[in-house]
Amino acid sequence: MSKLNAALTGIHAYVPEYILTNEELSTMVDTNDEWIQSRTGIKERHILKGEAKGTSILGTQAVLGLLEKTNIKPAEVDLIICATVTPDMLFPATSNIIAFNTGCVNAFAFDMNAACSGFLFALQTGRMYIESGQYKKVIVVGADKMSAITDYTDRKNCILFGDAGGAVMLEPTTEDFGIMDADLHTDGSGKDFLYQKAGGSLYPPTHETVENREHFIHQEGQSVFKFAVSKMADVSADMMTKHEIKPEELAWLVPHQANLRIIDATARRMGIRKEQVMINIQKYGNTTDATIPLCLHDWESQLKKGDKIILAAFGGGFTWGAIYIKWAYDGDKVKKIS
Repeated sequence: MSKLNAALTGIHAYVPEYILTNEELSTMVDTNDEWIQSRTGIKERHILKGEAKGTSILGTQAVLGLLEKTNIKPAEVDLIICATVTPDMLFPATSNIIAFNTGCVNAFAFDMNAACSGFLFALQTGRMYIESGQYKKVIVVGADKMSAITDYTDRKNCILFGDAGGAVMLEPTTEDFGIMDADLHTDGSGKDFLYQKAGGSLYPPTHETVENREHFIHQEGQSVFKFAVSKMADVSADMMTKHEIKPEELAWLVPHQANLRIIDATARRMGIRKEQVMINIQKYGNTTDATIPLCLHDWESQLKKGDKIILAAFGGGFTWGAIYIKWAYDGDKVKKIS
């Protein structure tokens, strides 16, 4: 029997309508457009507004669009994996809610949390289910409502984050396309530099944790920046070396959209041109697990069958990794939906 590869056969993403601009942020905290753009590259970000609206809304809309574009019936889906750090609730899993909302009645579902690297970890997990031969249609979702854990009195962190959801379809193929390799890592020492202190079993919610604003993101920027630049750049460059991919042969680098300076440093380390890098951080900010599928969605029409693509991410924990993909279809031939 020929080896099965897990091919990405569809992509869709969703962002909420409300746009939070740098100008509006400057009325909330002591900041300005020039300061934000010079340090992060971000101009605006989308925010999910309204009562009782969580991450499942973002994931649901991404999956519904994906099913429509791929002409796949919900009942055909075998598995949904949702990478998120902002689940609707600690339980049930947000993926369960997404499966219910989208009518994927035959799919089992679970969540994964690897911070901003979560989409890559979930994609690799979905790959294993496809390559086992047991499942034929696996949806991997990356979705986060980062506004729910962002402190809008913290001028260094509130400028960074936005809300979005993205989803990809994985299907088996015996052709030389799909996920070719993955190199994923963790280092628990990072827990001291990027975290949400309260809300888990270590520090359950109390009046004190709320008053001390411990349910929001805490980040020591310089420590995270230095680690992110070295690890994301090295793992991406190593992937190119391992597979003998020359810089001019790489169609795209799809990096996690955390900070424009981290993205630029990674591209330089890989020896590729800026034109080979997907960058949309200026429009969405850091949407955590959604950044990579959001990039693939924005560039889908430019993707060609056989394109060599590297996905790269870095996140709290610390977590980081790279995935090498050979793209499986011509994006300009995909059904267009609103």
